[in-house]
Amino acid sequence: MAKRIKAMVMAAGMGSRLEPITLSMPKPLIPIMNKPLMDIILSQLYSIGIKDVISNTYYLSNQIIERYKKNKLGINFNYIKEETLSGTAGGLKKCQYFFEEGEDFIVLSGDVLTDADIQKGIEIHKKSGAIATIGIKEISHDKISNFGVVVTDKNGYIQYFQEKPPVEEAKSNTINTGIYIFNYKIFEYIPENKFYDFAKDVFPKLLKENKINTFIVDGYWSDVGTIEQYKQSVLDVFNGLCDIGNIEIKETNLGNYVVGDTKLPKTCRIVGNSVIGNNCKLGEYILLNNCIVFDNAEIESGSEFINKIILPNATRKKSSKKTYQKKLLEHNKK
Repeated sequence: MAKRIKAMVMAAGMGSRLEPITLSMPKPLIPIMNKPLMDIILSQLYSIGIKDVISNTYYLSNQIIERYKKNKLGINFNYIKEETLSGTAGGLKKCQYFFEEGEDFIVLSGDVLTDADIQKGIEIHKKSGAIATIGIKEISHDKISNFGVVVTDKNGYIQYFQEKPPVEEAKSNTINTGIYIFNYKIFEYIPENKFYDFAKDVFPKLLKENKINTFIVDGYWSDVGTIEQYKQSVLDVFNGLCDIGNIEIKETNLGNYVVGDTKLPKTCRIVGNSVIGNNCKLGEYILLNNCIVFDNAEIESGSEFINKIILPNATRKKSSKKTYQKKLLEHNKK
């Protein structure tokens, strides 16, 4: 790999589909097994030798900047603060100064959980001589309408794009994963100080010149863009579908859990797969069934949650010790 290769993690979006989580934190900092998503992304980049990374920030930008400007991930983190959103390509254009003329670089979405072989993508890109190489993946046909669909020729070059087509109109079940390898020439296709999007504005130009190559993402990939997909992504990690590094999963006779720097009362019972964050305050006789408890959350004694995300200052449903014991007995019988 070229020593000078750098990367950009797009981190400006507001993540409205992930509310109420994103009312208090930017999407790239949403935790997966108590690890912020962007921690996972940066660690993956570091593992393939990439140390210089830039992000465009906008929504709750100070949280991202404060976390990574001095980090322990081995990353030289740089950033810009956008005054107004400028689109995926527009945000990259504002970071042009960070990249070196003639070089290739990586652009990743800050809301994607994946173990894609980016190294393979880089090698394919360099051999092809393309201006853009996009990671693509086949998904089930019923989910097609949530993503950008691509059609490639026999050599892997993209011939056609469809942006979130209805299922019945989709020309393939292969999608754009938001993993990009670009040559510096990409900046010639993006104007300055204009809202500009990869899918709508840049890629159509490159298509005409047949300059968009692809590489197949064989491993795990998840767009952590909705509450339900967020829950599913956490479950996928529990089930071993995606490796995000060192995680201690504890087992009980009722389920599995991951816990941060939080003391669990002896009367706390965990069913299914649950995550408990750092600095949480948990009362007695709590039952958690497939839950994600965020850092600094408080749960009152006798509370019972099923398939919930529990945020700091969230409303807590309280039940009696008798109800807790009854529910626990029901789970033990299953």
